[in-house]
Amino acid sequence: MEQRRFGNSGLSMSVLSFGTMTIGGHDRFAKMGNLGVKETMRILDICRDAGVTVIDTADVYSFGASEEIIGQALEGRRDEFVLVTKSFMRLGTTGPHDVGLSRKYLIKACEASLRRLRTDYIDLYIGHEPDSFVSLDETMQAYDDLVRAGKVRYVGCSNNSAWQVMKALAVSDRRGYVRYVCQQVNYNLVARDVEHEIIPLGLDQSVGLMAWSPLHAGLLSGKFRRGAPRPSVSRLNELDVPGTVDFDRLYRIVDKLDEIGKARSVTPAQVALNWVMNKPGVDTVIIGARDEAQLKDNLAAASWRLTAEEMLALDEVSALPEPYPMWHQHKFGIERNPRLPSMRA
Repeated sequence: MEQRRFGNSGLSMSVLSFGTMTIGGHDRFAKMGNLGVKETMRILDICRDAGVTVIDTADVYSFGASEEIIGQALEGRRDEFVLVTKSFMRLGTTGPHDVGLSRKYLIKACEASLRRLRTDYIDLYIGHEPDSFVSLDETMQAYDDLVRAGKVRYVGCSNNSAWQVMKALAVSDRRGYVRYVCQQVNYNLVARDVEHEIIPLGLDQSVGLMAWSPLHAGLLSGKFRRGAPRPSVSRLNELDVPGTVDFDRLYRIVDKLDEIGKARSVTPAQVALNWVMNKPGVDTVIIGARDEAQLKDNLAAASWRLTAEEMLALDEVSALPEPYPMWHQHKFGIERNPRLPSMRA
């Protein structure tokens, strides 16, 4: 499997990462999956054999159970994988310092994740959401201290606006703190908003990008069709559709995925994953799985590549209107403000 340099860091990431929301099965996360230690060990074997080197988790997944199971499953082979976890969310407690990106909570959350994961270091530690109530100076200094203490190797952010990432980078550069090496964002054929500012920021500032929900919670798997009933097994049978979805647009996208998939003898899900993997600025795409069959199908997306013509066809069918000021700037694109290569239909 292809390995990609992560932003401007020395970290190498497999083009597909394994996401772990299906591990643990506690509380609301039971609707996504309930893999235990034995099943997780088998899943990690399959990932390793396919060339996946990255595991993405978070303390909030099954409220710590996902990290605990991963820690057990990685016993004796911790260094086979780049281990990514996140903090920010409440884990069932209500105290004023049990949420967010304050120094007090970040250090506490990091140490708890280290215990659950049975490791003495986290390769990539990510803030799950921005925190509007804590200064970025405090947050970035706390991250810097965790790196200097050897508990964390690299740091990143998730679900941030481009201006929030840029502000954090400026704080780090001014203070000499560790810098974000990545953004983790929702990116797929339905959710292309990140192309307006977030991806251009990453390319300009050499900040890597991890794409989550590349199938938009299963809507791009090929299981959801115009006029057809919902599949009997789907996380969307119990959970809300993420964001606002234009279903007419979704079905047009799925039709094109199906057309390309049939011509290539691959599944629509593989086509959707391949599109994200090959967009500018994307370093790794996070895939999840309820079982081995689903995992193996997703992993197969890394064994082939869409043509430029197929990428363009998917770009066109999924295109979103450009917001201001992008459409205005691009009026003068030939001379001064060109679009990023292959970024827009």
